[in-house]
Amino acid sequence: MVEGFLMNYAMKTVARIQMTDAARALVETLKQQFGELLFHQSGGCCDGSQPMCFEKGDFIIGASDVCLGEIAGCEFWMAKDQFEYWQYTELTIDITVGRGSSFSLEIPMGYRFIVHSRMFTPEELEHLHALKYGE
Repeated sequence: MVEGFLMNYAMKTVARIQMTDAARALVETLKQQFGELLFHQSGGCCDGSQPMCFEKGDFIIGASDVCLGEIAGCEFWMAKDQFEYWQYTELTIDITVGRGSSFSLEIPMGYRFIVHSRMFTPEELEHLHALKYGE
């Protein structure tokens, strides 16, 4: 089951980012341990292209980042150049068993966040949730 609704008909907006229940449960565990969190996906090489979870304030958001929305109460940021490739897709954050080699908070727990994606329909593209840009 994916958190949230695909389309909010009252406001006519489509979420760009979703999260599975399993990933949401892991985020809630991380919040208990670390407090407020944020996600960032840089588009770097290797594990840098996976979504990474940080304590809010431990990762500096800048003018080269774009916020796709919130999942489980956490902002999800992506490097603008990476977003150019993903702008036409709905991203669903999930988890898998296994240690990645990033600095993401879930790694020591034996999990890592991953992305599933699908292309938006032409109708959905007309109603996407507004983006927020870093400063």
